[in-house]
Amino acid sequence: MSDDVINITVDGRKLEARKGQMLIEVTDEAGITIPRFCYHKKLTVAANCRMCLIEVEKAPKPMPACATPVAPDMVVHTKSELAKGAQAGTMEFLLINHPLDCPICDQGGECELQDVAMGYGNSSSEYIETKRVVMDKNIGPLISTELTRCIHCTRCVRFGEEIAGIRELGATGRGENMRIGTYIAKSVDSELSGNVIDLCPVGALTAKPSRFSARSWELTQHASVSPHDSVGSNLFLHVGNQSVTRAVPRENENVNETWISDRDRFSYEGLYSDDRVTEPMVRVDGELKAVDWQTALTAAAEALKSGIEKDGARSIAALGSATATLEEQFLLQKLMRGLGSDNVDHRLTQVDYSDQNRAPVMPWLGCSLESLESVNAGLLIGSNVRKEQPLAGLRLRKAALKGAEISLVNPRVYEMNCAR
Repeated sequence: MSDDVINITVDGRKLEARKGQMLIEVTDEAGITIPRFCYHKKLTVAANCRMCLIEVEKAPKPMPACATPVAPDMVVHTKSELAKGAQAGTMEFLLINHPLDCPICDQGGECELQDVAMGYGNSSSEYIETKRVVMDKNIGPLISTELTRCIHCTRCVRFGEEIAGIRELGATGRGENMRIGTYIAKSVDSELSGNVIDLCPVGALTAKPSRFSARSWELTQHASVSPHDSVGSNLFLHVGNQSVTRAVPRENENVNETWISDRDRFSYEGLYSDDRVTEPMVRVDGELKAVDWQTALTAAAEALKSGIEKDGARSIAALGSATATLEEQFLLQKLMRGLGSDNVDHRLTQVDYSDQNRAPVMPWLGCSLESLESVNAGLLIGSNVRKEQPLAGLRLRKAALKGAEISLVNPRVYEMNCAR
């Protein structure tokens, strides 16, 4: 056994842990459930919700699992009377000021507070005093606030400071007078701001565009991939009544971790734009007219046939969208080669093709996206990576925080989030 590995006992189970690990990390790896609100594996430990209190033998009081490092031969009880009593008491304190508005809350049905209250809370409360009320703030077109529901976990604050590198939200006041907000009135509209919606364990921060449009249990979840910036962020699309209602991140440590950009999160609204083409059109007497699919496909087949008969198969070419899927591109080239043409391209915006014999057909970084966070130096040429590819920007920010030198060559100065 390595010197860095120690043995602990949790609920009678022998577990191995690395020195310096927090207890909650070890139990998560072992599949042992400990309730939590402020803890998130991608954020620093705050230990301010106290929901993860557990019993550690020889400790004088219940200890927070998220802030308790493992020690050799530690014996832990997560379901003892002491632990359950501490968790139930904490749950009651957290619900003191929380409004009973689950039926109208967008978080209802997928709320961590609901789940934990059902599993670890008391069946009744002794609190009879007046609940506090917090005035809501308009922080922009993307995030809706119901701050009376806030339980002060500070996940949203830590995300901006530690992950995005743009501290848009902060906390003022102490105790029950703490308020989450922007301090100076402004909108929250950075390229990653929507991730605080996923991080919020209650309904204090919800998506404004989809507010009150559907209940979570009415939606069907479909795995997808973002087409916007070549990063390929993994998504879940939530569909109800045959329309996309929400887009949320699908965890993939090699690509987008647990985050997505606001472009990926909210662009589904463009699917229902009034100026979007949703049916095939054929030009008749110089004007485009809507037709059914059979008519459109017949017209396309006749045009291709006419072009081949007149000038040969090499006279026709196909341009595939760079945002199309691999399967769509594969079928396109199969169609063209079946017609006898090898003229297939996806470079819709390229102007100069003088070096195309030497240039790669599909340019790429030459390394995985994940490896960007371990580079020693990086040079960005003509790139505003924070806005153009926010998830790649997060990887470079990690590298910069570790000491990497990130340099830029640009015709103008862009605001970056990777400065040390």
